[in-house]
Amino acid sequence: MLAKRSILARLLAVAMAGCVLMALTGPAVAKATNDPQPYVKFYVVAAQYQGQPESLTAIARRFLGSGERSAEIYHLNTGRVQPDGSRLTDPGRLKAGWQLVLPWDAAGEGVTYGQLPAGKRPTPTARPSGAAGPTPGAASPTPPPTPSPSRTGASPRPGGAGPKCTATTGSSSRSDWAQLRMAADSAWTLTRGNGVKVAVVDSGVDASVQQLSGRVAVGADVTVGNGRGDTDCLGSGTAMAGIIAGDSSVDGSPVGIAPDATILPVRVVRGSGAARAADAANAIEVAVSAGASVVAVGSHVDLGDPAVASSVATALDHDVLLVAGAPTKAVTPPSPAGRSGGGALLFTGGVGAGDQLAEQYVAGAVEVVAPGVDVASLGVGGGRAVSNTGTEFAVAFVAGQAALIRAAQPDLTAAQVKERIRGTADAIGTAPDAKYGSGMINPAASVSVAVDDRNQVASQQQGSTGAALAVILGIALLCGAGVVFGLRLRRRRFAG
Repeated sequence: MLAKRSILARLLAVAMAGCVLMALTGPAVAKATNDPQPYVKFYVVAAQYQGQPESLTAIARRFLGSGERSAEIYHLNTGRVQPDGSRLTDPGRLKAGWQLVLPWDAAGEGVTYGQLPAGKRPTPTARPSGAAGPTPGAASPTPPPTPSPSRTGASPRPGGAGPKCTATTGSSSRSDWAQLRMAADSAWTLTRGNGVKVAVVDSGVDASVQQLSGRVAVGADVTVGNGRGDTDCLGSGTAMAGIIAGDSSVDGSPVGIAPDATILPVRVVRGSGAARAADAANAIEVAVSAGASVVAVGSHVDLGDPAVASSVATALDHDVLLVAGAPTKAVTPPSPAGRSGGGALLFTGGVGAGDQLAEQYVAGAVEVVAPGVDVASLGVGGGRAVSNTGTEFAVAFVAGQAALIRAAQPDLTAAQVKERIRGTADAIGTAPDAKYGSGMINPAASVSVAVDDRNQVASQQQGSTGAALAVILGIALLCGAGVVFGLRLRRRRFAG
């Protein structure tokens, strides 16, 4: 009997030793099975190159043969933590010492193939003319102060029909961070917004701009009752249209999110300031009755006005997605006037390259955010690139994304399009967040990834985590039971 107990005790001891060994070596085994850091092509940013600050466009031109491929470099590096702890958010602002992963076909002096160095690296000094390799050992220069974005810069509108006016457009300084971050070209193999009519309720749209040629309808000018909307005295409507549907017919100009969409311009203002409530209400009804399935509402429209809210409620009875700026003061969101529903209102906030807000929005009012600070778009009178800041430009990005979705998935209702935009947004902070809502819009994901699929992936990940925890708890319970049984057996032996 004692021999049998002795054998059983030995077996239990072996089992408990195995449990202890698993507990001690588990983390080490898990660590050992992680994939090693991959080999990539990368480049260490210098303080300067040939006397000029480094930029993604210049690096793409040097190593890939085309500045247009800067978007590829941006996509490979956005979100990565750099050696100094910061991240790439603005393609026009690089810091010396950053390690940029490059596409596989990058070539040239300064391109390194291997694993990214771990930890902080010495910051390279400025490179002399003709040199491309990193020079370690020098301190990082103090970056120049970031100029504050400007919305003004009056310039006369040359030629064109319509009343004489002075267009107020953005600054001539330009950053393409917004278009690069949106990466809408990743969606264009599936859709470019063809067949979708997007109404721009703002200052009109300059149809003579080459990048919008052939895709701007006559529209309407509700300020005079029977005028056209395809001229622009102010410039904000043209800038919004460029963000939505500008094409690449002019080399180097910013391209819109949905370059095959049609713009329906509805003018509610001729100068700066708010639109008259009656004009704004009429403009929304005109946009819906003219067949627009997406309506981009500019900053001149006050949704809190009862007359405007009534028109919005009527529009929500149709299958129309209205994209408007998030309110900066308390307002009751309009709801459908009838029971048919189908339409949707999406409140949008504008952000800059560092996720700073364009305005002080009411907490919890923002549903999604999009670029709205220092955004490149088209100016009136020739379509030159200008830089603008304002919530209405974030509205334009979201409206362009909605055009992509409506073209790719025509069976979706406006409410479903809204949920797709929110469901595929990239979270900023916790989602939903009081400042950023569901986060930064992601045009490519919204047309290529089903929202249900994302939720299913998340559920599978949670299920896998739960299963792993169950296994661990089971092992722990088994080990605990073995310890208790062993102690009891030991007491019996001594008692015997």
